[in-house]
Amino acid sequence: MRHPVRIVSIGIFALSASFLAAAAVPRALAPAAGGLWEVSQNANGSGANRVCVPSPQMLAQFEHRNNRCTQEIVRDQGSEAVIRYSCAEGGFGQSRVTMLTPRSLRIETQGISGNLPFHYQLHARRIGNCPGR
Repeated sequence: MRHPVRIVSIGIFALSASFLAAAAVPRALAPAAGGLWEVSQNANGSGANRVCVPSPQMLAQFEHRNNRCTQEIVRDQGSEAVIRYSCAEGGFGQSRVTMLTPRSLRIETQGISGNLPFHYQLHARRIGNCPGR
């Protein structure tokens, strides 16, 4: 994660809710819910960023979380979904999201951001509802 975020709500994720209403949610992620998630690069949660998302599938584009992106479900099998996305501002990625429990996800993501490649793994844990809801 090259762009740490310490904010509770991300506006683009909120704007993306209309996109999600039209897009199918991967069956693999259906038991998980949107809300307030802690996202970190290690399983123990240290240095976690808190993000508010309307759907956990939005965590697939974590590298481009402040961009308007379209998503395509490439694979949806068992507890794993592979989501490819492309952003209007440039950049793209593909993420494999594995649901460990409805409140715990592992995300392996790679792509291009700022004309540079990225590849890393994230751990996400749902900690509650978004503030003010």
